[in-house]
Amino acid sequence: MWGRRTGTLLRVSGLWPTGVLRRRPLNCNAASLAGSNSLRCWNCGGLEGPLRGDRFFCPQCRALQPPDPTQDYFSLMDCNRSFRVDTAKLQHRYQQLQRLVHPDFFSQKSQTEKDFSEKHSTLVNDAYKTLLAPLSRGLYLLKLRGVEIPEGTDYEMDSQFLMEIMEINEKLAEAQSETAMKEIESIVRAKQKELTDSVSRAFEGGTFFIS
Repeated sequence: MWGRRTGTLLRVSGLWPTGVLRRRPLNCNAASLAGSNSLRCWNCGGLEGPLRGDRFFCPQCRALQPPDPTQDYFSLMDCNRSFRVDTAKLQHRYQQLQRLVHPDFFSQKSQTEKDFSEKHSTLVNDAYKTLLAPLSRGLYLLKLRGVEIPEGTDYEMDSQFLMEIMEINEKLAEAQSETAMKEIESIVRAKQKELTDSVSRAFEGGTFFIS
């Protein structure tokens, strides 16, 4: 229920693009991004080549290693697996990782490292976008806990919340001044915070399974 309501409100406020709720979060364990499960470097054969924490490079030959197939977005972005995320820290981590793995820094490297760089960069982008927005972050947390939101459920709203959305739309249509627009923005942001806090409490209390 909260997923449908939060998604609709965010779309009304212009803070979340239409249709994202029905798009499943990208699976960081997908085979296309997984690379190798071996503990040896693909380049020199040395041990401890693949990722351990922030070890993107072989400690012996410094070759870029494939993405870790066991690492989720929260681990990759150095965040606690929680609905509450420090977005400033998240952005810093994103910039830090892109300075390490962005394809621009591997233009003179081997084709293997170029391919790994593309995969790492895509994975970092997906992780950042997913964890940055409350809606996609919540859906990803649910997915990690084995809960999938069926497609199309974002349109199954309760009547009371539907009335709230209709009232906001009416205010938007009637707004004739910047002051009126700011008032509507304040209403939407307050509602967004209310829903976000509610979702956070549900995750922390383990009650997110209740519809």
